[in-house]
Amino acid sequence: MNYDFIVVGHGLAGAFLSFTLRKRGYHVLVIDEPRLNTASKVAAGLVNPVAGKRFAKSWMADAFIPAANALYSELEQRYGQQLYIRKPIYKIFSTIEEQNTWMAKSSSEGWQGYIAGTYTQSINQPGIKDSLGGIMINKGGYLKVEDTLRLLTNELLQQNQLLPERFEIESLNLTAQGVRYKNIEAKHLIFCEGYQAVNNPYFKWLPLQPTKGEVLDVQTDNFEPECIYNKAVYVVPIGRGKFKIGATYDWRHPDEVPTEAGKEELSERFSQITSQHFQVVNHRAGIRPAVRDRHPLAGQHPQHKQLSVFNGMGSKGVMMAPLLAENLADALEGKTDLLPEIHISRYFSLYYDYIKHQNHQP
Repeated sequence: MNYDFIVVGHGLAGAFLSFTLRKRGYHVLVIDEPRLNTASKVAAGLVNPVAGKRFAKSWMADAFIPAANALYSELEQRYGQQLYIRKPIYKIFSTIEEQNTWMAKSSSEGWQGYIAGTYTQSINQPGIKDSLGGIMINKGGYLKVEDTLRLLTNELLQQNQLLPERFEIESLNLTAQGVRYKNIEAKHLIFCEGYQAVNNPYFKWLPLQPTKGEVLDVQTDNFEPECIYNKAVYVVPIGRGKFKIGATYDWRHPDEVPTEAGKEELSERFSQITSQHFQVVNHRAGIRPAVRDRHPLAGQHPQHKQLSVFNGMGSKGVMMAPLLAENLADALEGKTDLLPEIHISRYFSLYYDYIKHQNHQP
């Protein structure tokens, strides 16, 4: 059983990378243990070109968003169903200071096409609390992540390109020709394990920070807004009065157990956005693979060139992964260099420190 690539993990990073490689004609095997509460499956799948309280345009949004739109349109045509919902995002001001921050930012270059309107008082949407106004952001939306991953998984199963089991690192052997895993050989292996990379002996030196995020699904009565809302949390309308609300950030308890504190925090945040009565119908938690400098991790191992990593998308995977998967595929083919901001070479000093420490172990 010989392959060009083995991809370990089938969250957003692994799914889009394996799809990209398969489209290029490579023989790909994906190894992934089916799990319910992965970060990709729990996430709302939001694409938001404006980041944080400082109203900065998301890194490389001008390149990421068109690439994401192109991939999601391709997947919709491939599977015959809508997967990406384009909706404007209404970012509500919390304070006068936020208003002033945005007014200063909005005069700078680069916002053309992204901002549909700026409001310094309520826009009077029924049920919405926005006394200080906000900004209406274009080019936003959300991906139906679970549906997308399910369709890609089913295709892999039909083509016998998915091994649905836990990857056993102790069964991996590096060879002159590439890698051998049990009775499977491949020229190259790419780890797309999410936060579980902290346990990978080849890449545990990378500065991944497992970060727990909790989300709620809530039901309202006759509340069908035309936009996504953002004020400390996102509020994504998914139809028939249902909303997905998230997310919390918890570095101290990296587990997948929903908490009452998380539920209360998200419910309170939702109440600050709308006066609508709501009922919580689902509550889940997942663990994001966050990175120290907030940029993803990609590239070949500094010593074992038959191994690569593609990880660390954090909360921006739906926007970034399509283009970055193409960039990594191009780099593996020798067509181009990886973007320097994502190349793991920026952390090679940590690898050499790690090796030095390992060599001094008794």
